[in-house]
Amino acid sequence: MEFVQFLVIGVVVLGSACLQGSIGFGLGMITAPVLALLRPDLLPAALLFLATLTSLTAFVRERHDVDWRIVGWGALGRVPGIAIGTVAVIMLPDAGLSLMLAITVLAGAAFSLVGWSPAASHRNMFFASSVSGIFGTATSIGGPPISLVLRSLDPSSMRSTMSAYFTLGSILSLSGLAIGGEVQTSHVIAAAALLPFMITGLWLSNFVIRRADRQLLYRLAVGASIFGALLVIAEAVRSALG
Repeated sequence: MEFVQFLVIGVVVLGSACLQGSIGFGLGMITAPVLALLRPDLLPAALLFLATLTSLTAFVRERHDVDWRIVGWGALGRVPGIAIGTVAVIMLPDAGLSLMLAITVLAGAAFSLVGWSPAASHRNMFFASSVSGIFGTATSIGGPPISLVLRSLDPSSMRSTMSAYFTLGSILSLSGLAIGGEVQTSHVIAAAALLPFMITGLWLSNFVIRRADRQLLYRLAVGASIFGALLVIAEAVRSALG
């Protein structure tokens, strides 16, 4: 990875991790489009490694109110989704995966703005997790359908259950990709190199969350996600026409 390229990606990871720690999302939705533009070969595994550590950090901090039955149904639902997502990574070219990623980001942004909140039932969690497994494995972005279902829980239980689910779900997705031969040494090295940026961003979130307007941060994260996704689509169109 060239130094300037690495620095750009690192700064994006730092900023998106800060947003993740402040409002609960941002790392995947913002960083994935940047990686799709600069280093598509690192997706999805390198970002999934970082996402696993982020979710684990949140889980250790807020593990007391986890609804383990919902997490269990989510884990069951994620398995078939992981299989489909892994096949997509194996079969689709980089351009196809980049477009899939951009569409996932735009759909995720739309989900985040929807006021509808289905009940956090076992059935809803199973189906939402299947969708999350497909896109979380193929693009590293599987949060929106789960956030939609868990939105009806009280805030403490929602944060705890979500962090537990995404820790387990990311590990399962990485396992599926490894079985499919889609986890390389370069992914591990890239994730390790970017880890200090992510840790710094999460640390900064402790200060940002006390001082910044959460609604402003939320709009910033959604806007940055949409902008990145549109850039990915524009680049894919340019490549197809050029």
